[in-house]
Amino acid sequence: MPRPLPSRLVIATHNAGKLREFSALLRPYVPEIVSSGDLGIPSPEETGATFAENALIKAQAAAKATGSLALADDSGLCVTALGGQPGIYSARWADQANGIAGAMQRIQNELGDTADRSAYFICALALYWPDGHSETVEGRINGTLAHAPRGTLGHGYDPIFVPEGYTTTFAEMRDEEKNAMSHRGLAIKALVKTFFAQKH
Repeated sequence: MPRPLPSRLVIATHNAGKLREFSALLRPYVPEIVSSGDLGIPSPEETGATFAENALIKAQAAAKATGSLALADDSGLCVTALGGQPGIYSARWADQANGIAGAMQRIQNELGDTADRSAYFICALALYWPDGHSETVEGRINGTLAHAPRGTLGHGYDPIFVPEGYTTTFAEMRDEEKNAMSHRGLAIKALVKTFFAQKH
């Protein structure tokens, strides 16, 4: 049975691109959406071994700091030929490379002439209620990696990810098109169906 829908949802992120995606997809269900960044809540250390564990750590921290229902995601790019890397360390790769452009170049360098350029994006979402109840869902999309970044839309690794069945990267797609198929979009749809169903 879906829990009562709150009047405010805190998105546990400091990433403007993620906040934009979440707001576009969840605005019909929640009157007020704010982010941890908006509220000045620091990001907790992500010590989990999985995407779901890290999402839960972030959602719990935001819920405890605000007393509101909090939603967090942990997402990343998993490259088959690199053994699933960068995976849960996707953001860390960007930090180590002084930016996402450097992280994308590192992937290209490590792939070299490897024929297998398959990869997938995964997103785990965690909802954490003020009473301590929590739930998680996941979304995944398969694709391949472009040989060079293309497009100026989106964020993160979007410029090198071409979803299965397409020839354009996520960064070449409008938000509406990307959100309909992306790992985050699929996870949010699962979240809405499971927990916000009474608002359909």
